[in-house]
Amino acid sequence: MTENGLGQVLGLLRRHPDVEAANLQAWDATDSLLLDAAADLLSPDSTVAVIGDNYGALTLGLLAGGPRPVPAEVKVHQDLVTGERALRNNAAALGVSGSFAQLPLGAELLARADLVLLQLPKTLAELEEISDAVARHAPAGAVLLAGGRLKHMSLGMNAVLGKYFGTVQPQLARQKSRLLLATGAKPPEGEHNAELGLDICAHGAVFAGTRLDIGTRFLLSFLPQIPASAKAVDLGCGTGILAAMYARRHPGAEVIATDRSAAAVASARATARANGLAASITAVQDDAMSTLPAGSADLILLNPPFHLGSSVHAGAGLKLFEAAGRVLAPGGQLWTVFNSHLRYTTALERLVGPTTVRGRNPKFTVAVSVRRDAN
Repeated sequence: MTENGLGQVLGLLRRHPDVEAANLQAWDATDSLLLDAAADLLSPDSTVAVIGDNYGALTLGLLAGGPRPVPAEVKVHQDLVTGERALRNNAAALGVSGSFAQLPLGAELLARADLVLLQLPKTLAELEEISDAVARHAPAGAVLLAGGRLKHMSLGMNAVLGKYFGTVQPQLARQKSRLLLATGAKPPEGEHNAELGLDICAHGAVFAGTRLDIGTRFLLSFLPQIPASAKAVDLGCGTGILAAMYARRHPGAEVIATDRSAAAVASARATARANGLAASITAVQDDAMSTLPAGSADLILLNPPFHLGSSVHAGAGLKLFEAAGRVLAPGGQLWTVFNSHLRYTTALERLVGPTTVRGRNPKFTVAVSVRRDAN
């Protein structure tokens, strides 16, 4: 596509299948700024990972060539399916279908990437997830160029990037856009918790970070009463504290740490490794244990979330109780800690089995539910 200059390429882009209108265009000044800055870092041997490319301006701008070297490999991740489709549509219109790979955020996307171009996301949590992935999976020496519109940028973005990179350098603004250049990826953040005698690792936007959540602390106070089992599950594992503490107390148990968040699963895996428990704990990304067979667990430990997005809602916990009722073997136990005001005991009785309250403090309740015999 080298015969097409960058300006010509950008002018041909469409937003379809997203909304199109005369006052909406498929690229912005941040795209141009990122591509201009990338030109100084590219070579014909470069591998570039593009993240957050709204409609394909960055991906197709890289392939436009002209005064810029065309990289050897371009890989792209977009969160929205409309963006993925718009990129494919625009690539087809320009005759360059198949010249890039569309991939999930993860190791395959970032393998070999010496340059990462990022349209900054709207939330710090999403930026944390992306930064964590780049720091973990991109090769040493990779450069992250992150750009955004000034009105949407905040000092919090610098702080997030600074958590994962040794150097974060704001660049001069142009046309109401600015770039942040991040280099020197740092290993995942870990912290020793003296109270537990445990090294806790936290990737991305995982809940509570390296801190000990107060609900988890209360449930752990009952650890001496929680029975030994052949197969235990830390459901909604977060950083894997419950899995690690149970595996340490019962070294013969097979422990599965499962969460729907990739950052949480990576955290639990790292926590297990940091404490010499990798042989006992398997970390699995899953939605409510959907990949675990019915009746396959003897014990489930659960500190359920009580938010769906930014809303307080009991539905997240109820979904996990129902899943526990399916995965527990008859006679198996679910140990749950929850905010007392949610009054989950009736739901636990209905979805799992007979439930008794083992303890209560001013904020939390710990209950144990025994799976009914299927007969």
